[in-house]
Amino acid sequence: MTSRARETILKKIRKALSIKVAIPYPQTDVIVNHYAPEHDDLELEFAENFSKLLGKFSYCIDSNELSQQLQALVAFRKWTKIFCAEQKIRALLEKAGITSLFTDDLNNCEVAITGCENLVARTGSIVLTSVQTDGRNSSVYAPIHICIAYQKQLVYDVEKSLSSMQIKYKRNLPSLITFATGPSRTADIEKTLVVGVHGPKEVYCFLVDEFLSRP
Repeated sequence: MTSRARETILKKIRKALSIKVAIPYPQTDVIVNHYAPEHDDLELEFAENFSKLLGKFSYCIDSNELSQQLQALVAFRKWTKIFCAEQKIRALLEKAGITSLFTDDLNNCEVAITGCENLVARTGSIVLTSVQTDGRNSSVYAPIHICIAYQKQLVYDVEKSLSSMQIKYKRNLPSLITFATGPSRTADIEKTLVVGVHGPKEVYCFLVDEFLSRP
């Protein structure tokens, strides 16, 4: 390209830049929530969506009822090896009388119990981080996962969940953030749905309606 041709192109560019052009779509950078809650109660919406994904939801009026329900479930399923790495959850479960069944062997446990960061009502997802999952493992390697959550941890969508964690952890976000949406499943082989291939076959969520008992 000759210097004369280059100068001609640069003049056209400078002229074009000097002319102010209105933004054709001024709302493109505005975040609009296209989804609205289906129910006034996030608990109900989460329970419905979680159950549709084959999750097993249980509501507890307080920590005492949580202990009773867990004790009954453990007895009914005859579990003898329960993994729980979170000390606050372990202390909470002392009321359930199942601490004698706790094991430190994640590889051979029957069920793992964790807390969570949030419950996402719109998708029925449990939001977990490396803070709850013993360095990423508890909710994946155990054949059955039980999550204990509280009403204040309910959020409507993923955006609310992520923003709450930014506020909570600021610049020290956990190294892993996982959105667990029901039991593990795949339909890779002949489009046949198989549950429990890459993670737990069963997922329970106990929602406690008592903020004061939150660990």
